[in-house]
Amino acid sequence: MNVSDILNAITAAEREAAALILQAHGILAECKSGHRDVVTEYDRRVQELLTARLSQAVPGARFFCEENDRHDDLNAEHLFIIDPIDGTMNFVRRLNHSCISVAYCSRGERLCGAVLNPYAEELFTAVRGEGAFLNGKPIHVDEAPLSETLVVCGTAPYSPEAVTDTFRLMEKAYRASLDIRRQGSAALDLCSVAAGRAGAYFEMALSLWDYAAGTLLVEEAGGICTRIDGSPLPFDASRPTILAGGPAAYADFRRLPEGNS
Repeated sequence: MNVSDILNAITAAEREAAALILQAHGILAECKSGHRDVVTEYDRRVQELLTARLSQAVPGARFFCEENDRHDDLNAEHLFIIDPIDGTMNFVRRLNHSCISVAYCSRGERLCGAVLNPYAEELFTAVRGEGAFLNGKPIHVDEAPLSETLVVCGTAPYSPEAVTDTFRLMEKAYRASLDIRRQGSAALDLCSVAAGRAGAYFEMALSLWDYAAGTLLVEEAGGICTRIDGSPLPFDASRPTILAGGPAAYADFRRLPEGNS
């Protein structure tokens, strides 16, 4: 099975899983690490569906997933990195801004990925070296400077130690850009950058399942993704800072006070 076939398997599984999200009712949230870190039965059901379908498509595949502590070897020959519902708090609160994010990797290299927003019926896809797409049409990052773009960001809600730095940098980004948006889904924020809707995205702590597919989309759309200090993003279980953007907006952000540290 080639990478394009694997991407097709991912998108088919995501579309099937999207039906669970759209039909959800009686949603009950359980706390994990804290009151902002929640999980629902739908997160688990979506993840179970995705792993079942992708195991059928790629026998012997391994998985690195947000829920149920399934963290297989990241250097596996066939690995899927899954966030079953990115934006769970949005999902619980019925804000209708959540997505399914899946990346396929081999020996530590991201080869393809897909992010599906079931509410907007938007499917973002990318294969390494072949560009990024929204519902089959090519997308590209915004080439404008930071001053002419929006900035999307996350507040690292599971890392309370990051609050002060987050809001200090948010103010500086606000003053340097058109405006700030905080929408509650890191994967969709990265898709906004890839599609040129926002010039840059940042967050002070983010997990691999949140950014594995989204950063590939940004890169394939002509953008840049690193830690906030400009160093490479890790491919591990740490929770690094992240900065993604079109080339000009990314460079401008790095020149902000505290945007390079």
